[in-house]
Amino acid sequence: MNRKKGAKSNQWQDHYTRQAQKEHYPARSVFKLAEIQKKHRIIARGDRVLDLGCAPGSWLLFAAQQTGPSGTLVGVDLTPVTEPMPANVRTVAGDIYELCPSSDAILGAGFQVVLSDMAPATTGDKGGDAARSFQLCQAALAVADALLLPGGHFVCKIFQGEDFKTFCDQVKTRFDRMDIFKPQSSRKASREIFIIGLGKH
Repeated sequence: MNRKKGAKSNQWQDHYTRQAQKEHYPARSVFKLAEIQKKHRIIARGDRVLDLGCAPGSWLLFAAQQTGPSGTLVGVDLTPVTEPMPANVRTVAGDIYELCPSSDAILGAGFQVVLSDMAPATTGDKGGDAARSFQLCQAALAVADALLLPGGHFVCKIFQGEDFKTFCDQVKTRFDRMDIFKPQSSRKASREIFIIGLGKH
């Protein structure tokens, strides 16, 4: 599912990396979700939140702060999360493609928010990487179809490629509003972008 690489060499150290370490988050990706939250207020107090591709756990920790102790959070990733989590966070080590057919039995249902920071292991083949990213986005959207409550919100990372517009259109048909968002904290060379669905039909 989310095949994030391990620690980078010092060339990847930047302001966001240092800030994440200072604030005790395991990865700089937390600031991408923080930017999305600041703009769209997708997570509210007491929400049930599902985080797909959750390792190493930064988005879960941030989302748990937003929901407060009355919220419930479930994270899924191929890689087990080893970071200590609050009591209202549960993580599942598994493959999204295997979880899809019976996801409600494993993950629960009735989520107000579904997040996906899933990304394929990159190969350098931009077209192939984008195609694999689109497949993961399709899986995330299928989970949102099944588990996201009416009025709920959806955030999904995708690599820009020939399927980008197709995915945007799929989100548009399911939500009251669709936004395309490139966080300032995304690396300049990255082709990732976030599709946000607000208000599930």
